[in-house]
Amino acid sequence: MKIDTHQHFWQFKPPDFPWISEDMPILRRHQRPADSRPDMDRCGVLRLIAVQARCCPEETDYLLDLAAHHPHILGVVGWTDLTSPTLEADLARWHGQDKLKGFRHLLQDEPDLAALLGNPALAQGVACLQRRQLVFEVLVLAHQLPLVSDFCARHDRHALVLDHVGKPAIRDWLTAPESRQQWTHQLQQLARLSHVSCKLSGLVTETDWPHQDAPSAADMQHITQCFDLALGAFGPERLMFGSDWPVCQLGADYPGVHAIAQDWAASRLDSQQQKAFWGGNAVRIYGLTI
Repeated sequence: MKIDTHQHFWQFKPPDFPWISEDMPILRRHQRPADSRPDMDRCGVLRLIAVQARCCPEETDYLLDLAAHHPHILGVVGWTDLTSPTLEADLARWHGQDKLKGFRHLLQDEPDLAALLGNPALAQGVACLQRRQLVFEVLVLAHQLPLVSDFCARHDRHALVLDHVGKPAIRDWLTAPESRQQWTHQLQQLARLSHVSCKLSGLVTETDWPHQDAPSAADMQHITQCFDLALGAFGPERLMFGSDWPVCQLGADYPGVHAIAQDWAASRLDSQQQKAFWGGNAVRIYGLTI
């Protein structure tokens, strides 16, 4: 069974999504489970995890409601204020919601990420999640990876998941090869933590997508190299497929993103490792119920 570990859904209202600019018309519309389902079926992807796209508690409610009405949504990664002194009570509102599997904070958007990661309130919040066996998803840019390694090392009571392979800026690799070397080193450092896993997702939007209709040959080579480096760092038991739909459509459509992962997995992984990559790892790491 193939599981897509990273999809977003929303009822589009511009004030709710300031990051969706006017040069992203494909995203400036409602994005529903029914919209991605035909391409998923075509690619043989049967289940998914829905991940937050807004930073408000109502986002978690919205995604859980979608999951209740769409059985192919196996899990939800929501949002709540992890620094809140009332976090314990805040989490109680979702007690009994078996499809709630974790939370995410948009670390990449923090103006002072070091200060946030050093905030005792955040440490207490992530510890609270881990006591409840809830995943914390780590969303950072490549240059921020050094800041999160120590933080992740301190929070080892439950799984952490790195989104989008740490967002390497592959658009710059031809002109700034040192950025690739730095990302590679930091990814390997983070992967030494056995409780951290990684989504092979989001890389088509790290290309120069505003100036091209599809990933270039160089982009495809770089994406494959990213996957290879992640495999070498994390091993096949800590990698998962994610499409990052609908955001991926800025760089490639769903079948295109799936094909990149399909071709890579078929050429790099044996049959058991492919089963793990496409679904088994997600079931284990997120505690999904099929």
